[in-house]
Amino acid sequence: MQASRWIPISAAATLAACGALSLSGCNSSSDADAASAPANIQSAWVVLGEGSHATARAITSYALPAGAPAGASVCPQIVVDGRISRMALRVGAGTVALRPTASDPSDSKPSDFPVSVCEMQLPDGANQVTLADRSLPLPKAQPQRVLLIADTGCRLKKADNAWQPCSDPAGWPFATVAATAAGMAPDLVLHIGDYHYRENACPPDVAGCKGSPWGYGWDTWQADFFKPAAPLLASAPWIMARGNHEECARAGQGWFRFLDPRAYSEQSSCNLAANDNVGNYSEPYAVALGSDTQVVVFDSAKTGKAALKPTDLQFAIYQKQFQSVAALTAKAGVTTNIFTNHHPILAFAPVAGSTPAPGNPALQSAMSSLYQQAYYPPGVHVALHGHVHDFQAINFASGHPATVVTGNAGDNLDVALPDPLPASASPAPGTTIDRITHHASFGFAMMERRASPASGWTFKAYTTAGKLLATCQQSGRTLACDKTGFLAP
Repeated sequence: MQASRWIPISAAATLAACGALSLSGCNSSSDADAASAPANIQSAWVVLGEGSHATARAITSYALPAGAPAGASVCPQIVVDGRISRMALRVGAGTVALRPTASDPSDSKPSDFPVSVCEMQLPDGANQVTLADRSLPLPKAQPQRVLLIADTGCRLKKADNAWQPCSDPAGWPFATVAATAAGMAPDLVLHIGDYHYRENACPPDVAGCKGSPWGYGWDTWQADFFKPAAPLLASAPWIMARGNHEECARAGQGWFRFLDPRAYSEQSSCNLAANDNVGNYSEPYAVALGSDTQVVVFDSAKTGKAALKPTDLQFAIYQKQFQSVAALTAKAGVTTNIFTNHHPILAFAPVAGSTPAPGNPALQSAMSSLYQQAYYPPGVHVALHGHVHDFQAINFASGHPATVVTGNAGDNLDVALPDPLPASASPAPGTTIDRITHHASFGFAMMERRASPASGWTFKAYTTAGKLLATCQQSGRTLACDKTGFLAP
């Protein structure tokens, strides 16, 4: 698809077109005009999901006035290649009763969503989409530049006594990361989980976060994600993977309202703890990046830190889902399969003063039950993760998929990995690291398509300000970086 171009269409012109052309979804009442007013649109973006389909989403603060006619909608009109339609309501405004959360009840509150979410699946091949006063970015048939970010929110967590200075751009730089990255004109944004971190109220004597919204409602989602991410939401479509901070006992309600690419359902909404065994697990899906590459998105939001037993429910769920991954990566004609989930599988978690911890044992145990110490299905070439708050680019001498961790776009950073790595350090049994490139400073990464489809992708690590730190060439399962070891920003 070609990038969209904006041709302004006033509300009056929109309504006139509805009356003259009797287009699907049009409503010529004054209410229809108000629902489409730019002031009501809090955010709008395009998300790619299962089957590589693109969906336009909008968050609106509009509420129907008393006496609104039957059939009136809070959702705005959208213009797709000149055709005017009404967006469908995904989920309406409301306050959700307090459910058990990761925090004590005294440190939790009901989730208030005084906004509605509207959506419309866009037709394949759409060239131009406008919503209110903005043009929405559309997927390209052959994206050239894919931005990689994760762990973007500002941490407010009583249990850890962690009060990140959300009002300080140096202490929480996600807005700067988003602006810098948007200026580099990516064709696609891949967020690898953990959008929301403001779980508990900032103490009144901590100046850096004093007065910050907290909890799991709209005000916190707006502050932690939608406001700072606005330049990126406007510049490119998104693939959205889920992190552990979006599991049901945390920000899962907002995840399903706002970001999950599939249809909304009450059973998977995370509103009732009784449904968490549904809400905490979503099936893998693939998004094509042209004809030669695809991203397989895996939901590891609820994975734990210990190896699973075959009798565990989670073991059976993940085992079945990795079989689905194998089927997705067997697609004919794909030369590069990129697996993405939040928790690193064959990478490290830094531990201050000690040998780094290995990759996620729970996922490893389910994977090794299917593929032994290969872990991944044979079709996977590259694995992308967040969760660990640093940058890692790992090439294996043992033939495992190249691994990139890019969890350094906002939340408090982890300590740096030791340099060089201890000889005993290994992300999983049976793996041998050839070389690793890493740094522990804020930033992001970019994937760039190389000239020949068979030659793979180039991965580049950047600082918050856009300084290039390292360049890595991917071919098959191999990742060759121009620098190894620790990178000083």
